[in-house]
Amino acid sequence: MDIDVAQVSPTGSQDRRSPSKNGVSRDESVLSPRYRAATIGMVALVALGAFESLAVATAMPTVAAALDGVSLYTLSFAGALAANIVGMVAAGRWSDVRGPIPPLWIGVALFMAGLLVSGWAQDMTWFLWGRIVQGVGSGAISVVLYVIAARTYPERLQPKIFGAFSAGWVIPSLIGPTLTGVIVEHVGWRWVFLAVPLLALPAALMMRPGMRSLASVGRKPLTGVPRLFDARVAWACGAAIGVCLLHLASEPSGHGHALLTVVALIMLFVSAQRLLPKGSLRARPGVAGVIALRAIAGAVFFGTEAFIPLLLSREYGLSPVWAGAVLMIGALGWSLGSWYQGNTQQTQARNGLLRKGMSLMIAGVLILSTAIAVIHAYPMEQASLVAIGGALVAWALTGAGMGLVYPSLSVLLLAYSAPDEVGNNSSALRLADALGVAGVLALDGAIFARLLSHAPSMAYLAVFSLSAVLAVLGLALTRRTVATEVAPTN
Repeated sequence: MDIDVAQVSPTGSQDRRSPSKNGVSRDESVLSPRYRAATIGMVALVALGAFESLAVATAMPTVAAALDGVSLYTLSFAGALAANIVGMVAAGRWSDVRGPIPPLWIGVALFMAGLLVSGWAQDMTWFLWGRIVQGVGSGAISVVLYVIAARTYPERLQPKIFGAFSAGWVIPSLIGPTLTGVIVEHVGWRWVFLAVPLLALPAALMMRPGMRSLASVGRKPLTGVPRLFDARVAWACGAAIGVCLLHLASEPSGHGHALLTVVALIMLFVSAQRLLPKGSLRARPGVAGVIALRAIAGAVFFGTEAFIPLLLSREYGLSPVWAGAVLMIGALGWSLGSWYQGNTQQTQARNGLLRKGMSLMIAGVLILSTAIAVIHAYPMEQASLVAIGGALVAWALTGAGMGLVYPSLSVLLLAYSAPDEVGNNSSALRLADALGVAGVLALDGAIFARLLSHAPSMAYLAVFSLSAVLAVLGLALTRRTVATEVAPTN
């Protein structure tokens, strides 16, 4: 999507550099003066969201013990993920109707408020409510950043800004778990939640200069009551409830698993049909195919990643440092893949990057599965070395694959979306991601819980094998990301 940007320097003088066809100098970058503040602010928000995600995972065992809320441990993750869905849909609709500025500030406010509620919570119920409020805010922010990227940056720079978003995960991935452990041990778990708002507001304020030109972009005339919250938001609430029910159904204790699972799957299927663009569940070529592949890729990566630290620590007695090293290698691979795709400008070349990325993910998951399948033949000490070696290689390849796939899908979505569809399509992309990850994690959890007690190796192998099957399906779906028609540009 081309964005018409006035060819004027920040001082108001005529920019004499050679412009491209969309009015943007070809030697400009995402850190050029006109984009610098918006770029730094957006990447800072992405990095804060990444740190919060990693920090919560590290601090949650301590939080659950301190607040006597082990029974709500899983729901504290599922609730935030479900709330993300509502925030994504509402922010996408709002951005298309009134522009991205109002939902950005509301999202930042909810994100900060949720963290403060969780940080000051005196029991697990209040902590859970804080996680839900925070989830709505973070979901809104994630979609608004996509909309701002579409409307602020020219088509030539969009791959680079999405690569920068992925790079925003690198530093949090490197220092987040260790720093969180130090904070929890020496300062207290509450500061894991209370410190982030102190950084989120300055990051958002940095974006204001670059967003002033967006005040009226995409804004539609007021006619009666603004339809900011239409039926899509109601369906998003239904999907959120379905996600929570699916997680509850995967718990090993209690009764009525089958009934809960059926109800949850029906709610998710019906809600997804109403929320995602037509043909997404069948992966029709174009936008629908892009969204379907996003759900599959997210399910493969995050559905596998959740079990790697548990495998290394529980089965082979490796320290959290080694588990963190594997996740760090995956984050670095993701960053490298994102950097590589950022140098690809042609939309037509994206399909090739998607095939390469999904192939790398297949290779990574297969290496991990093979290591688990043969590891029982080694003595314990050698098995630990095989486990850590296989996990490092496997997750480096899988991370690099995700680095190629995720930003490329974002670029294709914007290329295929009409200007007034960017918000809804961006929320649909993120929504498919959340639904895919939530569904696979629930399914993985149910399979894993039933196998772990009597066949631990089979439990991990079953989870990783499911990821491998999904990755092969994703490779097949890369052919569906080629659109027959591309939306007109501005």
